[in-house]
Amino acid sequence: MNKTAQIKKNHQFIKFRKLVIVSILIGFLSAFLGISLKKITEYYEEIFFHQVSVNPLFYILFPVFGLSVIYFLRQYLFKKKENKGIKEVFESTQTTKNLPSYKIPSHFINGLLTVVFGGSTGIEVSTVVATATIGSVAHEKENVFRQYKTELICAGVAAGVTALFSSPIAGVLFALEVISRKVTRAFIISNVIAVSIAFSLLSILNEEPLFAVSIVTWHLKAIPYFILLGVLAGMNSVYLTKCVLFFKSQFGKIGTHYYKIIIGSAVLSISLFIFPQLYGEGYHAIKGIFGNSAQIPLTITLALTFIGILILKPIVTSITLASGGDGGVFAPSLFIGAFLGLLLASVLNSFFHVNVIPVNFMIIGMAAVLSASIHAPFTAIFLVCGLTNDYTLFLPILVVCLISKYTAKTLYPYTVYSYAPSLTK
Repeated sequence: MNKTAQIKKNHQFIKFRKLVIVSILIGFLSAFLGISLKKITEYYEEIFFHQVSVNPLFYILFPVFGLSVIYFLRQYLFKKKENKGIKEVFESTQTTKNLPSYKIPSHFINGLLTVVFGGSTGIEVSTVVATATIGSVAHEKENVFRQYKTELICAGVAAGVTALFSSPIAGVLFALEVISRKVTRAFIISNVIAVSIAFSLLSILNEEPLFAVSIVTWHLKAIPYFILLGVLAGMNSVYLTKCVLFFKSQFGKIGTHYYKIIIGSAVLSISLFIFPQLYGEGYHAIKGIFGNSAQIPLTITLALTFIGILILKPIVTSITLASGGDGGVFAPSLFIGAFLGLLLASVLNSFFHVNVIPVNFMIIGMAAVLSASIHAPFTAIFLVCGLTNDYTLFLPILVVCLISKYTAKTLYPYTVYSYAPSLTK
């Protein structure tokens, strides 16, 4: 081997070694951030939700207080910058613009405050942007990483998603399907290392699946009804997407930000008072209906409640985000899917006596709405299977997620991530 070749080989080895080391660091920091945010949010959301159930006056006070604190933090601590969600990550990967380091505490704190004070969204997008920032900051520290900007951002995102949903496959697939959309050798190395570190940390901490659900089996006779669920999920996801885009556009026309807070908190307070299930991430409501899905008899009142929740959830989520809250469509999609699946199963069993299994429809519905909302079916499949730590429904989830995604794309080609006003002109 000549000297030039040897030098080149040594340089490649040094680059590889540094990439491995930084991927380990990104994986650990991103996972630690994701787990911390999840744990803190769960703890305080439970306390605050208990308080509003005891004293309904807090339905009025919590939303306006939470949105006001977030506004003042942005004004005086976080450089008066609005959080754009995952669009910030896209801008960073597609341009020379980097994610500034203050985005880590900004999304961590604002995502936490939004959810614990009743904002009807989740911490997932806050976690994704914060962990993407970890990758972005890491890429700036060494010249050798400049060519790996997208890969390192994706490594942070993948580790963060793994930490939230206990699924390393979902973490890598989300980074691939939504952020990168291309596979390179550096992507594989950095992302596999990052999610391995994240999953190892979860194992050390003995993290339990978010939903403790017993899935026994599924039947071939349910396939036509699963297909119907996929179509309905696609339609609901388009409704969610259009609500987010519409209310952000309308609130953008309001010049005084505190008017946005007053209007947003008023709508949120009234909605939470009518349907407490809409409070925060809504996972408490999903756990409640998981536990009672087989015993819930469908009455007119219950059916109207479910329909009201399905209509109102996208509106309340959109207004939470438009009035300054931090979050995205992950948790709302899972919430809508669970209630949609249970409603459909209850209607089928009560009026058509087909004896489908409600819990199966809830789980498949969660994956289907998420798949259609973010146009990432394989992420949705492994994410929901990770949430329940059960792959019994893998095949029907795969089929329904593909149906829901293509139903949504047929009805409306954009997601809240890909939409830009210039695209529709």
